Amino acid sequence: MKFYLTTAIAYVNAPPHLGFAMELIQADAIARYKRLMGYDTHFLTGTDEHGVKIYNTAMEAKEDTKEFVDRHAAIFKSLKGILNLSTDDFIQTSDRERHWPAAQKIWKALEEKGDIYEKEYEGLYCVGCETFLKETDLIEGKCPIHQKEPVVSKETNYFFRLSKYSEEIVRLIETDELKLMPESRKKEFLIMAKEGLLDVSFSRPRSVLPWGVVVPSDENHVMYVWCDALTNYISAIGYAKDPKTFNKWWPADLHVIGKDIVRFHAGIWIGMLLSAGLPLPKAILAHGFVTHNGEKMSKSTGNVVDPIELLKKYEVDMLRYYLLREVPVGKDGDFSDHLFIERYNSDLANNLGNLLNRVHTLISRNSIEDFEFEEVGGEFESMTNATHRKYVEEMEKYNLSEAIFQVWKLVDFANKMMEEKKPWALIKENPAEGKLVLCNLLEILRHITLFIAPFMPETSQKMRIQLGLPSQIPIEVGNLEQQPESGWSVVKDWKKLGESEIIFPRNNNQWREIY
Repeated sequence: MKFYLTTAIAYVNAPPHLGFAMELIQADAIARYKRLMGYDTHFLTGTDEHGVKIYNTAMEAKEDTKEFVDRHAAIFKSLKGILNLSTDDFIQTSDRERHWPAAQKIWKALEEKGDIYEKEYEGLYCVGCETFLKETDLIEGKCPIHQKEPVVSKETNYFFRLSKYSEEIVRLIETDELKLMPESRKKEFLIMAKEGLLDVSFSRPRSVLPWGVVVPSDENHVMYVWCDALTNYISAIGYAKDPKTFNKWWPADLHVIGKDIVRFHAGIWIGMLLSAGLPLPKAILAHGFVTHNGEKMSKSTGNVVDPIELLKKYEVDMLRYYLLREVPVGKDGDFSDHLFIERYNSDLANNLGNLLNRVHTLISRNSIEDFEFEEVGGEFESMTNATHRKYVEEMEKYNLSEAIFQVWKLVDFANKMMEEKKPWALIKENPAEGKLVLCNLLEILRHITLFIAPFMPETSQKMRIQLGLPSQIPIEVGNLEQQPESGWSVVKDWKKLGESEIIFPRNNNQWREIY
């Protein structure tokens, strides 16, 4: 019942962008769900801090390189609070205490296996990717990601014998022994991998790059990005110095990454682990890109969405809900200013917020403090149980947007029951029947707080306080199916509602003025 989850580590040469915020939020929703299911969960993120671009940028700023990366890493660390993340650890590749010993240890393991060798190499080098590309990787002579022509580079480097593991990697992914999701990314990778994975450059001369993890067997070289950066997933959990912790968490249950780095994680990383004789991660989930109002984000066009600036104007759960609802995991999505506000007003304010407010008002106005929860059920219970089953099914497949869709079907159902049953009239005509309808609606709202907790944790807590429930969901038993609180009509000691609060106020002109 352990679950080790990681995101990719962000390159600190630029501020956090909306795509990385989405990756963090998707991973956080999965981590929170796994905790609800009773898993002992460890959630890691961090920053990639070595490379030519970092070093050159620090030199241009006339700043010590370590101070430069620490200053920028602090911005990424701040995302934990800004995005309300439940991360357990943050690793920096410039960390000489935790990361460097692990990177050097795995290098030695590859070297002992005979999979590291030195040779002179001339190839097409993309400065943006910091990697050598093949002619077949280019589109119209340019890197498909950075839209720039690579430069011809000639160096004597150490190489990793990735080709040795090419067939095994294809077998592992083809058979789902290592699950690569979604299926479209698996197919793309296999097409490329079946042509044969090539050996990869694993070092840079210190005369070219004096900033990085020193190769243990040759102090004239530093490790190239892949042996360095990819090792973060094991360096953070004690690969070099804490075998007990390492053995507890490794292998990773899920790597959440962007689609542009699938080949490095499904290819190079798996080859490294095979060479070092380490267990393989169980799954890799690759998300798509985020555009803005239908266009690729670009500083030159001025349409880049800065998540930190955005959340100075909006509640974090608004952004979490939008990205999780509108961008299916594994696919590209768009951040639309118009749809962002529309989703807020329709789904959150008019739908969920209004339901909570109406139920709370009717219970408070009629001074109800003695619900008999054991008498609730019927169609209310059937719909909630059906939602629960579908929700768990979709979450187990990491179909986050579909899981949210199922929850909102329950919200719609509750609103429909409100209109059909008319408890405001029923409570006067038949008080017992009116109380029963309100109790059922209260019970549905309680379940909704469970379902939305991974997606909108702050909203879940606010709702629970208003409903007269503990703000934190009890998870001592350890399974959403088995917890005392997850079943239908199990609230035996409910006394009264908490104070009313409009959690999603409508018609906020301050937001509308932004666009």
